[in-house]
Amino acid sequence: MDPVKLCYRGMYFEDFAVGQQIVTAGRTVTESDIVNFAGLSGDFNQLHLDVEFSKQTLYGQRVAYGLLVLSMASGLANQTGFVEGTALAFREINDWKFSKPVFIGDTIHVEMAVKETAAIPSINGGAVTIAVMVKNQRDETVMKGLWKVLVISHPKASG
Repeated sequence: MDPVKLCYRGMYFEDFAVGQQIVTAGRTVTESDIVNFAGLSGDFNQLHLDVEFSKQTLYGQRVAYGLLVLSMASGLANQTGFVEGTALAFREINDWKFSKPVFIGDTIHVEMAVKETAAIPSINGGAVTIAVMVKNQRDETVMKGLWKVLVISHPKASG
C-alpha cells in the first residue's frame, strides 16, 4: 500500500506577516442554527428561544447565542483554508468582547489581521496572533478579540 501523502492548502508559519489581512465569506444566522445550538449546548435561555419573552427585553427579539456566533466565525475562518493542514492547535482566545447582538437573519463575516508572529523552534513552527472582528451586514462589529494559532513551519524551513 502506498503511503498517504499529506496535502497542505494552508499557510505555513513563515507565510504570515504582521498586517496581513484575510476576509471570509458571509453566513446568515438562521432560527435552525439557534435551535440546534440550544440542543447541542443544553442552554435553553429564553432570550434565545422564546419569541414572546424576548419581545419584552432590551433587544425586542430573539438574540443568537454569542458562543454560537463565535463558533460560526471560527468556521468561516476555517473555510478560507488559511491554516488547513498547517495548524497544530487553536491555542488561545484573548480580550474577546461581544459588542452588539446578532439576530436571526443577520449575515456575519470575519475580518482578520495578523498582529504578531513568534517562532517556536520546539514545535517546528510558531504562534500567530490574529486580531479578529466579526461584522454584520451593516459592517458593524458584533464581536472582536485575539486568536492565537500554532502553525507549522514550511518543510524546507524546519530542517
